[in-house]
Amino acid sequence: MDVSQELHDTENALRDFISAILPGVLGSDWIDKLGVTPERIQGWLKRKELEEKRQEAGAVEERLLYYADFYDLKTILKKHWSHFSVALGDWKTMEVYLTELERSRDPEAHRRELLPHQKHLILGIGGEIRTRLVRYRSKQETPEDYFPRIESFRDSLGNIWTPETPGRAIDTKALLRPGDKLDFVVTATDPQGTAMQYAFAPVVGRDPIEWQESNTITLNVERKHIGRFVVRVLLRNARDYRANLYYDDEVAFMYTVLPPKTAPIQPSRQ
Repeated sequence: MDVSQELHDTENALRDFISAILPGVLGSDWIDKLGVTPERIQGWLKRKELEEKRQEAGAVEERLLYYADFYDLKTILKKHWSHFSVALGDWKTMEVYLTELERSRDPEAHRRELLPHQKHLILGIGGEIRTRLVRYRSKQETPEDYFPRIESFRDSLGNIWTPETPGRAIDTKALLRPGDKLDFVVTATDPQGTAMQYAFAPVVGRDPIEWQESNTITLNVERKHIGRFVVRVLLRNARDYRANLYYDDEVAFMYTVLPPKTAPIQPSRQ
């Protein structure tokens, strides 16, 4: 039971949902209207600055809400609950759920081994919250409420797709070369609670699709990827029916792979 991953995925799902809803309600300066103190926001900014210094050569999450504590997310949800209740239900029930997750996120909780029933409780709460979000999004897009959905798709360059992103594909504008490495992670939820499988399928010729249980993969860019390069992530459930022919959901990232750099030709010496 990967409790840490469940906490992480649930926390990020709430961040994504807040970031999708409140800008349309509060306006472009929505961060300043969240209902948290200016001191808390300054703390987020400091964390972001520290991460930028630590990741000088890598991609850094630009969305400020990703540097907020779980306590802050709970405060924001309560302050603006009228905008979230249609997806998450009544506040009293959700407050109990969030308090339990917050307790598990406390540094003291990480210093002791959780008992089996505590792990099951966290997994159950996290699964319930994320399933409610998936059901809400599903009902916005389609009358179906039976198929799993991708919640987010990220790469190690800082690109991210969420259900609020227009379309099912993102042109990253990134320029790569053979020998480069890309890491991908996808989060998803099945409203029916069954197991899911993932396929990370570079669109090159007729490369076979390989399904796996893990939601992460590392891809090494090769010479065969030179040119317009598309990476698809496919999602399917463990049941005998699919939203599409052989999968339930998909998202794609597009890159451009340049030929390897060649050494300059040295002038011959006579």
